Amino acid sequence: MQLPSTNRAALAGQHFQVAVIGGGIMGVAIARACARAGKRTLLVEQHDFASGTTSRSSRMLSGLRPLEQGELAFARESLRERESLLRERTHLACPAHFLLALNPRSARSALSARTALWLYRRMAGDGADSAGFEMERKKLERALDAGQRWSIFDYEDAQCEFPERLVAEWLVEAIAAGAVARNHTQVIAVDVAHGRARGLLLRDWTRNTEEKIEATWVINASGPWVDRVCQRSSVKMHRPMVSGVRGSHIVLPQFPGAPSTAVYTEAVDGRPLYVIPWNEQILVGATHVPDTSDPGKVHPVADEIDYLLRSLVAIFPKARVSANDIRHAFAGIRSLPFDPKGQGDKTGKQHQLHDHEEDNVKRLISVVGGNLATATSVARDCARKIGIRALEPKAAAPADGSALALLMDEYVAEIANAGSLSEEASRAMAEWHGPRAMDIARLARASFEMRTPLCPHSQHIVAEAVGAYRDECAVTLGDVLLRRVPVALGPCWSETCSREAALRIAAVMGWNEEETGAHLEALEMERAAFLRKPRANVRMATAAD
Repeated sequence: MQLPSTNRAALAGQHFQVAVIGGGIMGVAIARACARAGKRTLLVEQHDFASGTTSRSSRMLSGLRPLEQGELAFARESLRERESLLRERTHLACPAHFLLALNPRSARSALSARTALWLYRRMAGDGADSAGFEMERKKLERALDAGQRWSIFDYEDAQCEFPERLVAEWLVEAIAAGAVARNHTQVIAVDVAHGRARGLLLRDWTRNTEEKIEATWVINASGPWVDRVCQRSSVKMHRPMVSGVRGSHIVLPQFPGAPSTAVYTEAVDGRPLYVIPWNEQILVGATHVPDTSDPGKVHPVADEIDYLLRSLVAIFPKARVSANDIRHAFAGIRSLPFDPKGQGDKTGKQHQLHDHEEDNVKRLISVVGGNLATATSVARDCARKIGIRALEPKAAAPADGSALALLMDEYVAEIANAGSLSEEASRAMAEWHGPRAMDIARLARASFEMRTPLCPHSQHIVAEAVGAYRDECAVTLGDVLLRRVPVALGPCWSETCSREAALRIAAVMGWNEEETGAHLEALEMERAAFLRKPRANVRMATAAD
């Protein structure tokens, strides 16, 4: 597929102090840390930023799961970094109430759950008021399978509904600090000569050209592709670095009895399962399946969809949910440290930095593991590994919720005034773009076309898409509508919405009919490959299963 051409400068022959491979949340965090330290940094991503594992996660900033697995250090790291995100990105990361629901067949006893939650609250400083959960707990009890005696516990965790937006913000900050960023640019190989990494051989798909750059350090943060990058570069390894685990999810509409609070429970086989209100829908996941296939072609298989559906129906039998109700399913590969036993989700998730000097290649570091919450911690460790001073974030008191709400109301009013926008459109913009919303509002003021909603069901406007092309390295329509302004993940979205959005964006971007058609076709192809509609042969799940 031919990508839209860009006017970005050629890279051939340039020298960078740090070249980062991989534009997921880890790679972008590392590039930002290096650029902020004054290092000339290049960030390259073969597809689009945040289009891989980052956008295919459960979208949580959780510390309880690693604690239950006995990974105390990783739990502390996750909780510490989570608190920083909650303070710094209040529009993207927010506290979320969770209910832990265990049935009598659970491998975990009520006592062990209480003990784990007591330790979790001690580590997290959780000051949630249990009385405030009482209504949600009773609602959940009514919806659960009444034939079993459930133990229900409450705790407070955190959610990042749109990590794609977090990546976009960090990307803008990395570029502002001097980083050069290139999406849709494949690393053909790391240039290795005389026992050290010396640069990268690249293919820029927007210009269909090959380029070679020099680099003092190369950081391989390509997630599930880390082993493949080394194989293509003839870096000989004693064993793989990554055990790939496929995590699949299903997305459904709000159903009768659906929880309005996130639920952490167990699937039909006793594995962890989350049922989470997300983006006006219900997100259910994830599976844990060892997967060594091409991460770029990953998709949920019918057995996984059936497993998730059966697990949901076993928990909420009154909902009468069927396969026909599933809006879509998606899957991603999590890159966990290599486990020769192939146990997948039993592997520790604390990150590892592999120095390839032990493989006779100096100045090449591969990053394995970590999660959404710990990306900034991984970035600091990686920076230190290559001799860059990286300070720990300063602790600060958590913000007062009522004060934040008041400030948000004031900010929304300022945006509405600056952009001649409705309160609804201004609030939607503030919630996704935070401090950048004011720049987009000024852009919106330029014309009625800029203030037009992207589709008739959305409050998000064309100016947000234009800002993504102008400031956030978006190249394709999918880059915009699936990640920078992710309206195409919403409950309303259809082919009609895609067509309306393409036409409205085209009107201000100056695309001709042929260009608009190409953008639209590419969006629909990417969306269909990412968000899979289950085939009709996925059977109806019943509580008896």
